[in-house]
Amino acid sequence: MSHASGRPWLAGSWDPADLVVADAGPVRVAVFGTVSLTPECLSALFSPARDLVDLDRLVRRLPGSAHVVASARGQVRFQGTVTGTRCVFTACLNDVTIAADRADVLAGLIAAEPDEELLAANVTSGMFFAPLSERSWWRGVRQVAADSYALLPANGTARTVRWWQPPEPALSLAQGAGQVRERLREAVALRQPRQGRLSADLSGGMDSTALCFLAAEHHPDLLTFRWTGGSAINDDPLYAEQAARALERAEHLTVPESSAPPVFSPPYWASDTEAPRATTRGMNAIRTGIRLLVEHGATWHLAGHGADELFTGSAAYLHTLLRRRPVTALRELRAHRALSRWPLGASLSELLRGEDLGTWWRRCGDDLVRPAPSGPVPALGWGARLPATPWATADAVRTTRRLFHDVADGVAPLAPDRGQHEALTGLRSAGPVLRLLLREYAVEGLRLELPYLDDRVVEAALSIVPHERYTPWRYKPVLASAMRGLVPDVILDRSTKGDCEESVDRALQQHVPDLLELFGDSLLARRGLIDAAKLRTTLLTPPRSTDVWSAQLESTLGAELWLREIEARPLGTSSATAGRARGGAPQRQPVPDSEETL
Repeated sequence: MSHASGRPWLAGSWDPADLVVADAGPVRVAVFGTVSLTPECLSALFSPARDLVDLDRLVRRLPGSAHVVASARGQVRFQGTVTGTRCVFTACLNDVTIAADRADVLAGLIAAEPDEELLAANVTSGMFFAPLSERSWWRGVRQVAADSYALLPANGTARTVRWWQPPEPALSLAQGAGQVRERLREAVALRQPRQGRLSADLSGGMDSTALCFLAAEHHPDLLTFRWTGGSAINDDPLYAEQAARALERAEHLTVPESSAPPVFSPPYWASDTEAPRATTRGMNAIRTGIRLLVEHGATWHLAGHGADELFTGSAAYLHTLLRRRPVTALRELRAHRALSRWPLGASLSELLRGEDLGTWWRRCGDDLVRPAPSGPVPALGWGARLPATPWATADAVRTTRRLFHDVADGVAPLAPDRGQHEALTGLRSAGPVLRLLLREYAVEGLRLELPYLDDRVVEAALSIVPHERYTPWRYKPVLASAMRGLVPDVILDRSTKGDCEESVDRALQQHVPDLLELFGDSLLARRGLIDAAKLRTTLLTPPRSTDVWSAQLESTLGAELWLREIEARPLGTSSATAGRARGGAPQRQPVPDSEETL
């Protein structure tokens, strides 16, 4: 695609239907992603714009999930989504700043090396909250924060500009639930396959089930997918069966859990070189499900990822609530304590702690080598602290501590309200993880869509006051209220969440020999980041509780596979900037001779 002048502007590999370009006075705008706009509608939408700053207001009217690139008077504005599921990266090539939607493409162009600090933090703690979650894994490649855009001038230095602020959480649940419903309904309605079938997860949880009923409004013959089985602590299949009976015209694809590859099972491989994949343990089962859906004609697939981050949270919102409505805050603290068995003294101490965000990050670095508390810890701070993994080397721990201290020196809350900050942190930490999952699906020939992470859906949910969003008295009250009358009450009134950790423990024990073989010649060990002997000891004699260290193992496994993928193939063999390959393996695209944006 060219600028209005005819000079090169955008290059890459994409489905033509995903890119809409229009001229609106002096501004040329390109929207890439899940939108339903004609060039004429796009031109009318942006017709009031006279410069790039005017887009701050106009892009808030765009539904769906998309990159927006605009060109005006020799400058280029390039932005992704506010959750980071669509990102923007920049790098300097021959003294010219170029931008792309993939970090590894730019890394290949400038011959970048992996970021050793992030690798160290990955194997030491696996904790990647924002802003660390919004840092490129390649030295020399910069990731633009989710609330900002890259501004590339015709002459001069490129910079980032913050354009998005979260809404003021001022609406009650009763006031905001209807808005959430309409934004979700609009988001799902946009997901119209141009060929083939629409499919959706039907796990039995509220998130995926709500999407199925919304999708059935437009696609009564929806194809749903679920694993059957379950246990006393995983009752998802029971609720999925009840939802399936209510979706009478849908086709339901059910597959026994026993036929799926167990977690942590080989083969171990990564399909992406942009960043380590955080979700490694269950990818073989996910790929199996994708292939089954493709065999049944599915081309687009809906999933409920992101709803947990949007509709649930810890009790950290009580910090702000205590200073505004102390009686309500103390009543809700009592409920949280009863649910989580928090000691009274520790709860009050944590609630009254005046620690700022920078101090918390510094304390996380200082406490890396301290053991985790043995009893329940009130979840009232800025986030969860994890001790260093048993297999992280002393050098890796020191590097991670230094990195956390660097973050502490410049970090600021994402919103004045503590509950709002936590929601944004969760969303912007999950976005980069889910972005890689989107490409896993694409490699297998299925387009994954995540309506809960659309910007307009996020804004609608964040407009509701946190203490009604995260009340301890109800499970996901915003989503339940928004879907009342559309989704069966038995789903919306559910108070449990499926737990699969029992099967995870068994599978991990079963595949210890495979993991030992994989790490027998570890690239992380060669870099001095993990102690292979300690990792072997941990695998053979695991701690009593596996929920924490198995998650840390998953992060370490993702980093190991990423390094191996980088070593196995040259950078840049994935899809080029501003697009992704459809169907099979992505192909490398030629790089144009452009002095503006790639």
